[in-house]
Amino acid sequence: MGLKYDAIVVGTGQAGPSLVGRMASAGMKVAVVERKLFGGTCVNTGCIPTKTMVASAYCAELARRGAQFGVSTGQVKVDLGQVIARKNRVSADSREPLEKWLKSMDNCTVYEGHARFTGPHTLQVNGDTLEADKIFLNVGGRAVVPDMPGISDIPVLTNTSIMQLDELPEHLIVVGGSYIGLEFAQMFRRFGSQVTILQRASRLIPREDEDVSAAVRSILENEGVKVHTDACCIGFSNQDQRRQERSGGLRRQERSSGLEAHSEGLSVKGSHVLVAVGRRPNTDDLGLEKAGIVVDKNGYIPVDDQLRTSVEGIWALGDCNGRGGFTHTAYNDFEIVAANLLDSDPRRVTDRIPCYGLYVDPPLGRCGMTEADVRNAGIKALVGKRPMTRVGRAHEKGETQGFMKVLVDAESKLLLGAAILGVGGDEVVHLLLDVMYARKPYTLIQRAVHIHPTVSELVPTMLGELKPL
Repeated sequence: MGLKYDAIVVGTGQAGPSLVGRMASAGMKVAVVERKLFGGTCVNTGCIPTKTMVASAYCAELARRGAQFGVSTGQVKVDLGQVIARKNRVSADSREPLEKWLKSMDNCTVYEGHARFTGPHTLQVNGDTLEADKIFLNVGGRAVVPDMPGISDIPVLTNTSIMQLDELPEHLIVVGGSYIGLEFAQMFRRFGSQVTILQRASRLIPREDEDVSAAVRSILENEGVKVHTDACCIGFSNQDQRRQERSGGLRRQERSSGLEAHSEGLSVKGSHVLVAVGRRPNTDDLGLEKAGIVVDKNGYIPVDDQLRTSVEGIWALGDCNGRGGFTHTAYNDFEIVAANLLDSDPRRVTDRIPCYGLYVDPPLGRCGMTEADVRNAGIKALVGKRPMTRVGRAHEKGETQGFMKVLVDAESKLLLGAAILGVGGDEVVHLLLDVMYARKPYTLIQRAVHIHPTVSELVPTMLGELKPL
């Protein structure tokens, strides 16, 4: 016989703790299992630490540009050790209160260890068998390191290990031209490293429209990041060499260490390699087969519109279900499950509108459909676009790179999607997103009076200049 609970939550990422709190406050006896760091990816190796480091990189870049604002700063030096220490403090400020909250919560028992299924409703953790009619999997994901030629011969960095460096890379080679790779590329360039990006596709962030990809590439290249697209058949070699010389009868040994990344017709020598080519769910060591839980070819756990798996009484939330892969979608997973189980409120995954940010500087805020999505769907649409060079607030702040773009259904006048690449873009995009959720026409924003001077005040202007797509 095992230890009986009303519910078991495996993992303390964004969806897990809030669900535990709701169920425990409803009088349910809950067990929560965490095998490593409380808070999951976002708190420890994702959003919070990376954006903390992005802020340090922004500070360094702004200091270098001080003369443009009439401010003299002198030579700017980045202490990576202090950057990492600040990042660690900020992460700890989120992780430690969360852990304390869970461990002090009434009706909640915390288990620290790795959970594995022994049956459809039983899990084993550190030799203890836990039983529950309701089990919620919130196990997150990790970086993929594919089997590329020579990769086992070199030290490889992932998004996790690169944030543990204590010395600045002389030349960082980033393999992968999507969100994680681009953020670290710009960040370390601003810290002072040489940076080269190798991207297999023909352009950066290929899920975005071509104008967005081109603008982001221009932003990075303007800062000295080298970008190579169409980099096929990427491989690596270790260029560690020792050279001996005789001087005055003494033998002197010099060592030069480096790595080489190569693809067809291209060779790049660097000191460090970051592999940022995707992520995979942490579902391969849970004993899912013993519970009868189905996974797809990539290891994700398929779920229905209420996040139920193929086994009755088991739900999958967050990165492991393949339905979002973002902190905000994981938290919304919690809201959907709690609404259905505790509030008799039939919420669904398909109710939410895709939205996310890319935290290069300036940031990209995205919601809804891309221009390519609209064309492929055959929707008769209107498009509005405005460069940030025509936004007064951007000029005042000295940050005029990027543009704003919005897509509208020509017949219904409903907003279809938007891309805001520019200063404040990750915040401005919510102006459009909220109206999309309200299912109101774009004219609602067009006729609104916004505060001057802001970036948002130019959104109504842009909507007043729509043209056929």
